[in-house]
Amino acid sequence: MTATLLDGKQIAEQIRSELTGEVAAFVDRCGIRPTLAAILVGDFAASEVYVRNKERACQRAGLDSRVHRLGSQTREEELLQLIEQLNQNPAVHGILVQLPLPGHIREARVLDAIDPRKDVDAFHPENVGLIAQGRPRYLPCTPHGISQLLARTGIKTRGKHAVIVGRSDIVGKPMALMLMNRDSTVGADGANATVTVCHTQTADLPAVTRSADLLIAAIGRPKFITADMVKPGAVVVDVGINRTESGLVGDVDFEAVKSIAGFLTPVPGGVGPLTVAMLLVNTLEAARRQAGRTD
Repeated sequence: MTATLLDGKQIAEQIRSELTGEVAAFVDRCGIRPTLAAILVGDFAASEVYVRNKERACQRAGLDSRVHRLGSQTREEELLQLIEQLNQNPAVHGILVQLPLPGHIREARVLDAIDPRKDVDAFHPENVGLIAQGRPRYLPCTPHGISQLLARTGIKTRGKHAVIVGRSDIVGKPMALMLMNRDSTVGADGANATVTVCHTQTADLPAVTRSADLLIAAIGRPKFITADMVKPGAVVVDVGINRTESGLVGDVDFEAVKSIAGFLTPVPGGVGPLTVAMLLVNTLEAARRQAGRTD
């Protein structure tokens, strides 16, 4: 058996194509162009690539983007002042701060300072709480992209056992909340899973992962998930992007696992493109909400 590859790049293109039409219709109705402001602090090469990709994606979909590049010595208070200016600017609908931040800046304080109505990454505590209650304002981009990937390829999570390896605030925790909720943006078949979250203290991790109908790897360790950790026929979603001497690899040992899994995402070309696509979706939704329009 060879796993069916889940082509995140193709599905992201579908979403962007749909979004382009929705953005044009919104601009025609309201005379407002959805605008995303991105803040990049420091000289992280990978972050610069991510921000450029987001900027280009905005342009292709008809959104405006504004990038604020700050030096690595920027003081925390200076960054907070910029965020407050963007919070108060009615022409800016979405704000994201590219992570990681320099070590002298407290990440939690910065993310908490973003107006939750403009928090298109959905990292603000208010937005996280709404997700936990099953009534999200926005969904975090990577978990939301995974939901779209599964739904658009006909994979249902209702009644399935989902195992998530990794408990980050960005992927692991919100993904678990979304999967265990009663409903989702893709319907009840994209929720209602029985969820297990694994981490560095999980005893006998391979035994847990082998019980998964849906295995999501988001631990940040190259090729960590091996063939003996996967249930035959399982859906395996690889969130990891690890830079190694041989190039980009995921958290899953792709060559070994593809002969065991039923479905598998590649790296690159799997989850990554969907993360950017869902950021654009959130920015349009933010513009709609701030304009008082839900049509």
